[in-house]
Amino acid sequence: MKKGFLAPVLGIAALVLAGAGAFAFNGLDKETKGVLAQLPTNRDVLFWSIPQRDAAFRAMDRLDFLAKSHVVEAGPKASDLPVGAPLAIPNIDAYMQAQRSSGIVIIQDGKVRFEKYGLGFDAAGRWTSFSVAKSYTSTLVGAAIQDGYIKSLSDKVSTYIPGLKGSAYDDVTVEQLLTMSSGVAWNEDYENPNSDVAKFNNAKADDGVDATTSYMRKLPRAHAPGTVWNYNTGETNLVGILVSSATKKPLATYLSEKIWKPFGMEQKATWILNSTGQEIAGCCLQMAIRDYARMGQFVLAGGKIGDSQVVPADWFAKATTKKMDYGEPGRGYGYQWWTYDDGSVSAQGIFGQGIFIDPKRKLVIASNANWTRATDGPEGAAREVFYKQVQDLIDAEAAAKAPTASTKSAN
Repeated sequence: MKKGFLAPVLGIAALVLAGAGAFAFNGLDKETKGVLAQLPTNRDVLFWSIPQRDAAFRAMDRLDFLAKSHVVEAGPKASDLPVGAPLAIPNIDAYMQAQRSSGIVIIQDGKVRFEKYGLGFDAAGRWTSFSVAKSYTSTLVGAAIQDGYIKSLSDKVSTYIPGLKGSAYDDVTVEQLLTMSSGVAWNEDYENPNSDVAKFNNAKADDGVDATTSYMRKLPRAHAPGTVWNYNTGETNLVGILVSSATKKPLATYLSEKIWKPFGMEQKATWILNSTGQEIAGCCLQMAIRDYARMGQFVLAGGKIGDSQVVPADWFAKATTKKMDYGEPGRGYGYQWWTYDDGSVSAQGIFGQGIFIDPKRKLVIASNANWTRATDGPEGAAREVFYKQVQDLIDAEAAAKAPTASTKSAN
């Protein structure tokens, strides 16, 4: 299963490469120095070398000629992440090495039970999200509904994005866009240069129209709306445009106002822009791994911060429940979340970015990596095994603490 993204328009020219040595390294942070030393030579992340990805994934927002971005401002004080009893995970070093993990943070019952970094990364750095951003974007839809900017998930998408009027999206609802069931034709094969996801970023925008809308409104219909699930990063980008259009705010600003500042994220984040200056809603949030984990805590809290309900009270119950079946037993797709039949849910991005949330165990696992392949290597299946391993460890702890039958009878 492809966990899609849109590679940012890098615009790396030969003259920039030739002039890279002219940069004064003194005063640059280690992430910027690293990406300059391993500067990608083409625009498609799928064809970068592993060392180039190691350097760039932590520095996608550091140089304007790599990508432009908007800042998601943090507030003056980070919310507490108290340290809990250490969780001993057998063979964790071997697992992280096989994953090429840059970091794992595990929070259980509100406390940090495990935190470790790799690839020279640390808690002070920001790592790009790829499609993990999709789950943040869908959450902003919930916020916009709560704030009254979006009236209903049954509204037509073209109500909020007038540039789609007269296209195959005329009969598509906001909910169908969120569940990737629009029925509009789209090919997300990353290794096919003629696929939509390959051509999408390079398409020329129509005059006066956002680049995403320009491309998407030319696509034909393949199925009736709401009948077939088809993974489509372009549609998440449309969701972002919809939110920006409804709120009259950039996504980065709205994310800062609704979640980043009030929930107490530790660091600012950045959101990479497309060629017409819109945040790439299906991709490319750069943030600290502890803030990936805090997003999981926000979900566990039902989207409530103090006395303020940021999203409707039932939003996450709906968003993280299977809406579409994509053929994998025990799994499904909600509102830009990958669902498990046991009630757990995850946000997933290519090359190993992820947030796993298990409400029953009050468990959040945030992990970032640079896998050997985007999705087709062995790392994805191994990560699912790891999630289950952590769940089993939590269950074993609970069982050990539970009073035995003999103890109960003695009392």
